[in-house]
Amino acid sequence: MSALVYERVHDNLKRLKLTTIESLLDNYLEIAAKEERSTLKVLDYLLDQEVKSKEDRAREFRMRLAAFPMEKRLEDFDVSFQPSLDPAVIRDLASLRFIHHAENVVFLGPPGVGKTHLALALGHEAVKQGFRVYYANVSSLIERLMKANRENKLEERIKALTKFHLLIIDEMGYLPFNREGAHCFFNLISRRYEKSSTIFTSNKSYGEWGEIFGDHVIAAAVLDRILHHSTTLNIKGDSYRLKERRRQGIYSHTLPG
Repeated sequence: MSALVYERVHDNLKRLKLTTIESLLDNYLEIAAKEERSTLKVLDYLLDQEVKSKEDRAREFRMRLAAFPMEKRLEDFDVSFQPSLDPAVIRDLASLRFIHHAENVVFLGPPGVGKTHLALALGHEAVKQGFRVYYANVSSLIERLMKANRENKLEERIKALTKFHLLIIDEMGYLPFNREGAHCFFNLISRRYEKSSTIFTSNKSYGEWGEIFGDHVIAAAVLDRILHHSTTLNIKGDSYRLKERRRQGIYSHTLPG
């Protein structure tokens, strides 16, 4: 290979942003020449490495974009500890069929039963499968939506959130919304309705969502859109965190008398 051809190949690889092939080319061509590999096999290997590298970088970008507060995986969730959960339903959710069908998932239950773990684990799996995912604590989300509303940028903010295949809204019910917050939230849910999936976690039963919104009419309208195409898992069991503390001998149900 002449110096001119060599430089042109490397330059074109850089211009095409085939950086992995460009970095592997010299060493691999030497190996291929020694082992008398065909041109097709050389191309196959280099292109395969380029694709894998781009997929890895894209996955890392989606993971950063998702803004997960921690990493949780489905295989680390002890379904047997929560007998109210049907393993078959968890397996179905893990298939991500609900995202393909633009359906919602709602995890209900008291603190510590694994609602956020399951939501984040499904989000993590979705990122791995190539979906755009975004996590938000509902209080922070409402604050950002209200700020955008006051700056006349609510439509722009909601449009950005509708681009995610999966939105995870965590901790519905810990703090109530004011009227402006409820209005902004309703607009977000309405825009995503039947277009993309949302996972909600809440410590409140649906009958108590009127307290969250401060308005039973708005709560009913929001729930109507959420539940039209959805799966609800009401987790009735002990706290995982207390389970771990009991295992360590730190916590007991029996109080000293």
